[in-house]
Amino acid sequence: MSKNKSGPNAIATSNSVLSAVTTALFDLFSSKGQLQATSDNERIDGKTCLVTGSNSGLGKAVAIDLAKRGGHVIMACRSGIPEAGEDVKRLSGSDKVEMIQVDLSDLEAVNGFCDTLKARNITLDITVMNAGLMPLNSRRSPQGYELMFAVHFLANRVMLNRMLNDNIITATTNDASPARIIFVSSETHQSSEAIDFEHFGDYVEYGLKEGLKHYGTSKLHLSTFVNELSRRLNPDYVEGNGKVNVAVHSLCPGPIASNIARESPAFLRPILVSVMKLFFNSPAIAALPVILLACSKTMSDRTGVYLHMMKEKPCSAHALDIDSGKKLWLKSKELLGAFLINSENLDKSIPDYP
Repeated sequence: MSKNKSGPNAIATSNSVLSAVTTALFDLFSSKGQLQATSDNERIDGKTCLVTGSNSGLGKAVAIDLAKRGGHVIMACRSGIPEAGEDVKRLSGSDKVEMIQVDLSDLEAVNGFCDTLKARNITLDITVMNAGLMPLNSRRSPQGYELMFAVHFLANRVMLNRMLNDNIITATTNDASPARIIFVSSETHQSSEAIDFEHFGDYVEYGLKEGLKHYGTSKLHLSTFVNELSRRLNPDYVEGNGKVNVAVHSLCPGPIASNIARESPAFLRPILVSVMKLFFNSPAIAALPVILLACSKTMSDRTGVYLHMMKEKPCSAHALDIDSGKKLWLKSKELLGAFLINSENLDKSIPDYP
């Protein structure tokens, strides 16, 4: 199996975690190719937004920004209810903020959450799939899957199946701006080997030393799914030309000064927190590429865009591979059969592509 090269901003091409981390730091301190942040004047009044994992860190910063722009923000969180929601209201100056509890590691809870959205006849204009984690050691989800694989990929696969099938997210039928779905991925997906479909979904044991490797693998699953979803929803689109029915984008926000160190060993935690405060972006800065994809008019007629912080670049070759995308779609459909409501109808409603 061949090694996968990173995108154009990479300064290393070996398939290693070190390559991804080095590239991330290079992009963090380089101004080359930086896109312009979305103006405060770009409003989203009247639009309904969903942000998963928004009780803290990046997700909370995104929720605050969307609320400031006039959006009705639904915060989908496992914890932080109602304190985080009250914070977002106060910091955004908007009362159009609500919280719905959901544990994205539990696929039963994901379906229950979608039942709630459907029962309330909610239609989403902007959907930000932000929730993520990196545990200290391997753990099982309630359904027995590796936890990062469950949260980063399976939960999003199930949730999008339900949202599209239940018309929570709908394709545009006129000249109106299409609904947008933004997935928070990671540049670590660039360093991952191709998806191992022979052992797809198998639980893997790992410790502290291998955690980042498996984090990158879970994000490769997500990035591959994002590109496949974009192709299926927008079969007539080629870059810069063709109709966008539902815009599907992804990004890596770069290193963030957040609470991701909460599971690190106790003796390392103060050091990590200090380093993050000194060298990593604040959640508000890290939210800029999310807001660009979610709100900017420059992204209104595009789909399949990947940003590393505020720079546009390709996903990895593995994530862009059409055969891998199709295989991931079918394999996950087999794996998740009981959780994919009316999956056959959804698959048939999305025309195939060459």
